[in-house]
Amino acid sequence: MSTNVTEPRQGVLLVNLGTPDSPAVRDVRRYLREFLSDRRVIDINAVSRFLLVNGIIAPFRSPRSAATYRKIWGETGSPLLHYGRRVEAMLRERLPDTFDVELAMRYQHPSIQEGLSALVSRGVSSITVIPLFPQYASCTVGSVHDEVMRVLRSWENIPDLRLIDRFYDHPLVVRAFAENARRHKPSQFDHVLFSFHGIPERQLAKADPHGHCLRGADCCAALGAVNRNCYRAQCYESARLIAEELGLENDEFSVSFQSRLGRAAWTQPYTVNRIQELAREGKKRVLVLSPAFVADCLETLYEMGEENREIFQNAGGEQLQLVESLNDSDLWITALEQMILGSARTDTHVVRPR
Repeated sequence: MSTNVTEPRQGVLLVNLGTPDSPAVRDVRRYLREFLSDRRVIDINAVSRFLLVNGIIAPFRSPRSAATYRKIWGETGSPLLHYGRRVEAMLRERLPDTFDVELAMRYQHPSIQEGLSALVSRGVSSITVIPLFPQYASCTVGSVHDEVMRVLRSWENIPDLRLIDRFYDHPLVVRAFAENARRHKPSQFDHVLFSFHGIPERQLAKADPHGHCLRGADCCAALGAVNRNCYRAQCYESARLIAEELGLENDEFSVSFQSRLGRAAWTQPYTVNRIQELAREGKKRVLVLSPAFVADCLETLYEMGEENREIFQNAGGEQLQLVESLNDSDLWITALEQMILGSARTDTHVVRPR
């Protein structure tokens, strides 16, 4: 007598930051309120955060942000959601039939709760959560993990869970960023700039149990055991790996950080300052990669592609060329496939929420 054993189904939850439902002011305001109310994003006491977000930032910033979202909004909606859906569909096609894939956003829709519920409703026994941020930071990957735990905490039956922390050094991710840059022929530019999303310096210090963070100008120059969890050090390592793949010498590229909000010190050097310095140094043509983003979004298409390009040209530069993000490139899909199937090294840990 033979018995048929059904192979367990495995779920994959891809999570990006989030996007408004539309570029209308009301939807942008709702998105900003949820995003900026996260204690890991604005890490001040709850009362001050509530007053700041609901009394100042959301009411006054929403109309301006809505106007910029309208400039990048396409027929399929937000580029972040568009490419997320593309990656979701391509992975479903690429992975074995025993896998289910869902896209979620940390803020707004589709939510993490919706994604997890959809996977479990289809009978998965385990879930791999991949926050779509190459480098680890508390305000991005940490926040995704926080929300996943919050949702699962109320469930009676919790599936086996695998959380991927970071993948900036995955060989195929490095190659994918480099391949996109090669299409623009880096040798024809005067300089290559790696611009990462910034975070407040106080968050760097809070995440460092060794007291190493920000103690010297070169504390992030090399990645090691002491600073391996430092977001800034991971960014510098990302740039070094991609530059090495491109065959760049040390004086042919540099690193900076964009998207500063408020008056507090953020990760430095600031991109807006660095591009003006490059223009003053006579660098007329600069190629820019943004390896903190796996999909083009407001920060790449508008902030870098329009605002910073104008600043660069006003400072005497001629061409600030943005390299497209990974979006739905074949190498990026293959890298995700490898992470999910466990056939390449990634920094992950397995947890059982309680």
